[in-house]
Amino acid sequence: MGRKKGFSSAILPLLVPLVLFIFCRKSSAQYSTLNCTKYRRVSSLRLARIQKHLDKINKPPVFTIQSPDGDIIDCVHKRKQPALDHPLLKNHKIQRVRPEMPKMIKTDAVRERNSSERLRGGIAWQMWHQKGQRCPKGTVPIRRSTVHDVLRAKSLYNFGKKQGKIPLARRIDAPDFQTGNGHEHAIAYTESSQGIYGAKATINVWNPSVEVVNEFSLSQIWVLSGSFDGPDLNSIEAGWQVSPELYGDSRSRLFTYWTSDAYQATGCYNLLCSGFVQTNSRIAIGAAFNPVSLLNGNQFDMAILIWKDPKLGNWWMGFGGNTLVGYWPTELFTHLADQATMIEWGGEVLNSRPNSEHTSTQMGSGHFPEDGFGKASYVRNLEIVDSDNSLRSAQDNSWNRLLYFCYNIKSSYNNEWGTHFFYGGPGKSPKCP
Repeated sequence: MGRKKGFSSAILPLLVPLVLFIFCRKSSAQYSTLNCTKYRRVSSLRLARIQKHLDKINKPPVFTIQSPDGDIIDCVHKRKQPALDHPLLKNHKIQRVRPEMPKMIKTDAVRERNSSERLRGGIAWQMWHQKGQRCPKGTVPIRRSTVHDVLRAKSLYNFGKKQGKIPLARRIDAPDFQTGNGHEHAIAYTESSQGIYGAKATINVWNPSVEVVNEFSLSQIWVLSGSFDGPDLNSIEAGWQVSPELYGDSRSRLFTYWTSDAYQATGCYNLLCSGFVQTNSRIAIGAAFNPVSLLNGNQFDMAILIWKDPKLGNWWMGFGGNTLVGYWPTELFTHLADQATMIEWGGEVLNSRPNSEHTSTQMGSGHFPEDGFGKASYVRNLEIVDSDNSLRSAQDNSWNRLLYFCYNIKSSYNNEWGTHFFYGGPGKSPKCP
């Protein structure tokens, strides 16, 4: 009896129980297949590791808000937010002094106001506000991550990180014009050896269709520095994104990203790792927009500004007008600790090519740029921040597209929208196999 008992105790840790997980979120029939997390077997050891990670990033809330879309928004004391867990931020004190906003040329301010009036749609907002609830002063809203969120990722290590290894070798004339890894772009970009200190644009918000759960569609600004053919690329990114794998649904959401080593080990989406310091109590990064633009209907857009505070050196993010969201501390970066050398604006999709065919994942609105306002997605009033902290129109740009028949981009300039472009496409079609 004693020998049998001892033998059973010895092998018990090896006999890890298996747990069945089936989770589906209520949604429209169009997206029902994307909103399920189905795993036949998940070991209790894996679940324990996932829960340990979630306990690190889901900080104890002061107050919790249930969003109509199913999200849970935790109002976390700003000094307890995940950002300050970063090893480089052990002695970091949250910046209290308002950063010096970039100086705006008067004609640009008039142009922005007139454009918003013509659009009639206004600025897109977030669903968790619909019941009128807000986070208390001194807290920041953080979208709670769940076990199901992690299980949709390829692994715990990959959770919250850009999908697929992004190749470092890029064409000199098109720094984000990638091939062979599924990341496809329609972008405008500008570069300067003299240094760039930020960028701004107003981005049209849509809910593009994403065919496969591990694909995504987004529109964003990239602030870049470092080499594109090595492991030291620094990038700060912000915009909107539809990512069923990351969020468990097909809604357009505000997102951020950062990396200091070409997407290898550092950085993540939103607040899913330490780094980005949030200061705003009303904007939740990763939360869904409502309403969004409709075909031949009202158009909703959001202004995104990313710039380097000339006094303290942190990279701040502004959302719609002069609303400050938070900042990426300068300590996180190598090249961007000084300045940026390139700015990119535009759309990106991840195409997984199941069955060796292009998917029907849409970029932007799913319409080609030739379809114009009300049908095609746009990015308008492209501006950069120069060395004296002034915004100026980004007129000296280059334009690139990947897979011309799948997605495209068309640029223009006028007094109301300044430098702007329409972009996007439907993905798979007779012209896009």
